[in-house]
Amino acid sequence: MKKILAVLTFALMAGTSAMAADVPIKKSGNILVDQSGMTLYTFDKDAANSGKSACTGGCAENWLPVTAAAGASPQGKFTIITRDDGTKQWAHDGKPLYRYKSDAKPGDRTGDNFRNVWHVVKE
Repeated sequence: MKKILAVLTFALMAGTSAMAADVPIKKSGNILVDQSGMTLYTFDKDAANSGKSACTGGCAENWLPVTAAAGASPQGKFTIITRDDGTKQWAHDGKPLYRYKSDAKPGDRTGDNFRNVWHVVKE
């Protein structure tokens, strides 16, 4: 019986880890960051739950979309949108997520309130 419980516990933990690995986003304090610890942002011009990103072209060269890997699955508050170029991007509460090109190291938040339309994602 103990062996069965141990196997079931291991299987449950492995399944949970695999699901969590799908979403490459974590919390640092109350701020969302990517797996490298880089701060994540939302853009006021993105309409929540529209499935679209308003940041394309030159904008996306400075505000890097947080791309979703092939086969990634939405989980909880994290969904996936399809960008105009066909790539997949993570969204949180229906808003696409971005990293700021000028953030040089984990913990940098130089894009917060940039032009009053870019904001760190707080949870």
